[in-house]
This record gives sequence, C-alpha cells and structure tokens, in this order.
Amino acid sequence: MRELRGQVIIVTGASAGIGEATARRLAGQGAKVVLAARRQERLEALTREIASAGGFALPVVTDVTSEADRRRLIEETVSYFGRIDALINNAGYGQRGPIELVPVEAIRQNFETNLFSLIALTQLVIPLMRQQRSGRIINVGSVAGRIARPMSSVYDATKHALEAISDGLRGELAPFGIQVVLIQPGFILTEFVQVANELAKPMSEQAGPYAPFFSNLSRGYERIKKIAGQPDDIARLIVEALKADHPRARYAAPLHAQIALLLKRLLPDRVFDSLLNRQLTATQKS
Repeated sequence: MRELRGQVIIVTGASAGIGEATARRLAGQGAKVVLAARRQERLEALTREIASAGGFALPVVTDVTSEADRRRLIEETVSYFGRIDALINNAGYGQRGPIELVPVEAIRQNFETNLFSLIALTQLVIPLMRQQRSGRIINVGSVAGRIARPMSSVYDATKHALEAISDGLRGELAPFGIQVVLIQPGFILTEFVQVANELAKPMSEQAGPYAPFFSNLSRGYERIKKIAGQPDDIARLIVEALKADHPRARYAAPLHAQIALLLKRLLPDRVFDSLLNRQLTATQKS
C-alpha cells in the first residue's frame, strides 16, 4: 500500500458531498489537500475544520467550467507545493428530464461541466505528472456510466463518455507512470438529487405526457433512499484507489451499485430494462 502522507492532491467539487468527504479523509491520511469549488464560505469552513483536526488544506475558489479558473487552480497548487501527485475529478451535477423536453443548451452545459471541463483540467495536470514520472487521476463517474435510465439519459450520457475517456487515458498515460482510475458510485445521499430536481422544474411543471414519469420518479427516489450510501462510502473507495500499489481500473460502491453492474453484464437488455423500470411501473399501477 502507498503512503498518502505529504502527497499533494486536488479535489474538485470539494464544498459538499463526495468531494467534501474525500477531502476530510485525505487530510486525515496526512495528504496536502487542495480544495476546489465555487462556494468560498464552504471551502473556508472545511479548511478550518481540517486544520483543527491537525491536517492541511489549501482552498482555491474554482469554477471548473472557467478556463481562467482551471489554470489558476493548477498554478496556485504548483506555486505553493511544487508538484501535484493526484487529481480527483469530482465536480459535476445531474440534468434530469425526457430528451424531448430538455433544452439542447442545458444538455451542452451538463456535458461542459461533467466532461469537457474535466478533460480540460486533466490536460493541465498531465504534463506535470509526466515530468514527475508519477501521478494518479481519479475520475468520479457513476453506475449511470454503464446503466442509462429513463428521464436521466443526459446526465448518464456524460458519465458514459467519461467511461471511454478514462479507459483511453489509462492506456495513453501508463507509459509515463500515471495511473487512471474510475469510481462508480451508486445512489448516494448528497445534494445531487435536490439540484437535479431544481433543474428539472421547468420541464416537470410542463411535462404533458411525461407527467406520470416525473411523479413516479420522485416516489422511486424516496424508496431507494433505504439502500442509498453515504458520501464517506465513496471517499473510502477513493482513498483505497489512491493507496493501492496497483489500482483496479474501476471501483464501485455501495453494494447495490455492484449488484446493478453485475446484472447489467449478465442479463439480456430486455430483461435488465424490465427490472430497471419495474419500480416505476409498479407505482403507476398502485
């Protein structure tokens, strides 16, 4: 197992949820954590919390969709520490709604945040890591990267694309000592669902023939909260991937995510689609 003490690790989306939990765990392991997110007050609060526990964090207010912010994040990190040992690409959000109703501009924005900005930030750290002949890039994807769902296909498409980017990068960067890992969270209790619901309001309020789907989707999420994981479940997984001498290409959690991915591999599409949609169908009949 590798030692994380003293390693310089950037975490995007560090102001809440998985990013926040990951930053806490990394600081607890002795890593020098660079906190990147848009919400300055939250970053400063987390920095104070980490410091009070004996750790160290550098907050850098960052909008990952801004080229200037991305460059400033890397420049400030290198200026302060002189190196970057790992990048945790965690920033992102969910866009919900039927393809027919989601504005194309909203689709572009979801790809911009979840995929293109991630690629652009990764492009900035690769030369540094290649010079060091070492580094680790952890992309936080989703089970949705393998399992697309009705009413969520835009977000799921961003995570499908991230699967391909991660696989391609893994082969491209291996000769330089840079390892690429994809994390596949299942349903995790964070702000994610509330944000997705808020973004979907313009569509859900004028859903027309899709109104039953929106209603059933809300009920379905309430039901699956019983098996949902916590942000720290994924934070532990990220730390495991960072500490492993030879990390796996993919790590999934919690248990329901592992089961869903296994069923997706084993079952014919028609059977799997039926299982996936059964909750909504059952709700419609009740």
